Amino acid sequence: MDVQSRELRYFVAVAEELHFGRAAHRLGMAQPPLSRAIRRLEQRMDVALLERTSRGVRLTAAGEVLLAEGRLALDAMTAAVRRARRAAASLPRLVLALKPDGDAGLLPFVLDRYAAVPGAVPVDLVFSAGERAAMVRDGRADLALLHRPQNDLTGLDSDDLHVENHVVVLPDGHPLAARTSVSMADLRDQPQPRWPEARPEVTGHPVTGADQLLQLVRLGRMVAVLPESVRDRLPPGTVSLPVTDAEPSTLVIAWPRDSTSRQVAEFVRAATSVATVALSGPVPDAAAQERL
Repeated sequence: MDVQSRELRYFVAVAEELHFGRAAHRLGMAQPPLSRAIRRLEQRMDVALLERTSRGVRLTAAGEVLLAEGRLALDAMTAAVRRARRAAASLPRLVLALKPDGDAGLLPFVLDRYAAVPGAVPVDLVFSAGERAAMVRDGRADLALLHRPQNDLTGLDSDDLHVENHVVVLPDGHPLAARTSVSMADLRDQPQPRWPEARPEVTGHPVTGADQLLQLVRLGRMVAVLPESVRDRLPPGTVSLPVTDAEPSTLVIAWPRDSTSRQVAEFVRAATSVATVALSGPVPDAAAQERL
């Protein structure tokens, strides 16, 4: 049975909104034809995707599966069109998505290394706190610098570049600031940030950037568990302590699974070669860069 992309878009909108009226508004259409389209889809699939009650709409088990797979399918279709258009461009380019201050200091060396490759193309940098993985999946970016386990790498291939332990950043005068280290249990009841890319179950104060986060910490509104490289740019009025049992954060270079792009492969090779030299420290020094 063929399911059209239009039907998938309709269903995903209803499944995400769990309300036919809001979904219809989001899609720019009237509610009755949207309801009929979903009914026809369920009849053709011979499964119930939604439970409709007087209290609202709820996904069935089949609906949960179609929502997850439908999102991936729509992203793949959108990405295919975007990548085809970019491949046809007269001046090809690579687009790298990254988070501000999210490269562990490696990016300047990676860009220099890639620029030295015969046939290298210009690299455009796109900064995003919350959509980097999605940008690669839907074709807005060719590659991204992501962090595991914080980011969802579904549908992507990746190589590890750099591993960092974590510290907690506290305001001066915080009850924990006099310690030499803390555990995650010590921070359980402390207000913490929630990044845009965080998984749905993660709670906390929404933040969109490092500067905003550190300002809130300095003002005593929260504490933040961050990669230890943050120590190089802490503002006055804050302190950092090692978190002894926090899972390390791994910086990865990620690209679309099954990519056949030669330029993507060359950029990944440049990134991993720089990372190999940097294994003994967070950033290659000048001598190490000369050895690349």
